[in-house]
Amino acid sequence: MPTRENGISLAEQLTNHIPQALSNAAARFVDSLKINSVSEKVRRGRRVVIKRRNGYGEQLADLANLYFRMAGIPVRFWAKAEDWRRWEVECFKLLNGDRFGAWVSGDKTVCADKLPGKSLWERLEHGTLTRRMVEAAGHEFRRAHQFRSDVFRGPWSHGDAGANNVIYDEKIGRARLIDFEIVHDKSLPAKARQADDLLVFLLDLIAVAPNPQWLTLALSFLNAYGNTVVICELEDELALPNGMAWIWWGVRTSFANPAKVKRRLEKLRDVIANLEFYRAFAARRARQRRRPSISCQVIRPGIPSPSSRTLAIKERAKAVVPSIPRRPPIRT
Repeated sequence: MPTRENGISLAEQLTNHIPQALSNAAARFVDSLKINSVSEKVRRGRRVVIKRRNGYGEQLADLANLYFRMAGIPVRFWAKAEDWRRWEVECFKLLNGDRFGAWVSGDKTVCADKLPGKSLWERLEHGTLTRRMVEAAGHEFRRAHQFRSDVFRGPWSHGDAGANNVIYDEKIGRARLIDFEIVHDKSLPAKARQADDLLVFLLDLIAVAPNPQWLTLALSFLNAYGNTVVICELEDELALPNGMAWIWWGVRTSFANPAKVKRRLEKLRDVIANLEFYRAFAARRARQRRRPSISCQVIRPGIPSPSSRTLAIKERAKAVVPSIPRRPPIRT
């Protein structure tokens, strides 16, 4: 990302000088570009959410996907209505089919039972988001990531797991995921896709939650999630993007001040790196990535060099008996 001599990125310079009214206008413009329209109705005594692909939805999806490719962002919209309908219903049933249903209705429409509760985004905006709520979200992310997807030929991931797509039922303390318009690039490894899900959720906390509550909420979410492999992958993604990808991050962070987002990302990265469970895993990963020594690598990493083995054999040969070493052990 281009920078000046003071080290401030171009994105930060621009955003620091954008009036709040202009940021709000940009947010409203992005929000108006809806590929699908959403409404609610009561059918047979049940409240149902109806999602319908708009007439210009396919063209908008193609345009958005072109931007994602150019910016190097590893997600895309389902451009064709039939592909989107199939994925939307499949994911809803996979995650919520224990109590709720979803079905295709017409060429461009999907219907689903309305889940009880409010989105965590609503809670976040009104300042009522609690540790219990984000912990429930962490448990649900972990559960969802354990499912297998035929589309990915491996573990499932959401692709757009912001707080607005997490519904929390306060009566039973349960969180559920909704809204499956966006999908990760199939070429991404599973842990990278799932780490991106965590990042998208955390960006909402980082952008909107007040000090010092945001960090408590973020760590509560990660501790509840608890998959160290994915959290380790996430740690590498906690940085502002370069180039065109910054526009999408502006959308993700509700056009929050990049300087604030950057500070909080750095703080979260430092805290994660010092977590005990993370340090142990990171140490194992570092050992696995370490290049083998030329002098020691005979059969496998850890085998001593021939010279050290020879010295050890000579020492044992000079011992009075094989069970008694020639030299006493060194006390520590």
